[in-house]
Amino acid sequence: MSVNRDPILKRCRSLQIDPSHMGIFKESKRTPARSNRKMSEYGLQLREKQRAKFIYGVQEKQFRNTFDKAAKKKGITGENLLIMLEERLDNVVYRMGLAMTRREARQLVVHAHFTVNGKKVNIPSYQVKPGDVIKVKAKSANSPKFQEIKDMTVGVPEWLSVDREKLEGTVLADPTREQIDTPVEEHLIVELYSK
Repeated sequence: MSVNRDPILKRCRSLQIDPSHMGIFKESKRTPARSNRKMSEYGLQLREKQRAKFIYGVQEKQFRNTFDKAAKKKGITGENLLIMLEERLDNVVYRMGLAMTRREARQLVVHAHFTVNGKKVNIPSYQVKPGDVIKVKAKSANSPKFQEIKDMTVGVPEWLSVDREKLEGTVLADPTREQIDTPVEEHLIVELYSK
């Protein structure tokens, strides 16, 4: 499996993403990269795809497979794609505030610190469904990492509910496009893949 080891702040600057969307709230001393050259239509579409891949920590093949599944679903393909990316287990763990960043959430999921409906799941791309209960394993809950996370206050999206004391959360519903605050114009990704 390939791993993206690019420096996060440098990549955020090149893709013109606010680092807070990556879970990083440190002040960047540098100004965002600006280009005087007008970007082509293809360039804009490619940048949106790269943004989405970078924010959700997904490689090209996995992203393409998710797009193909989203295209087969009823509804608007771009919105389906973002909803499917939001419902990945690693992203849900991050959104619940059980990890500081999506990268950390991915690592915690791979190391099997979470259960879904009482069963151990260590696949970051696992698609959660409404009604699923995601919980930190009892063995892991006493670790200093999760004790630190328990004391944090994090804004949780409306489609999730979290009990910080028990270190568990429930998926209440599928997220709607309005509830997804990711700075991605999904219609450009659809246009790119439709060529």
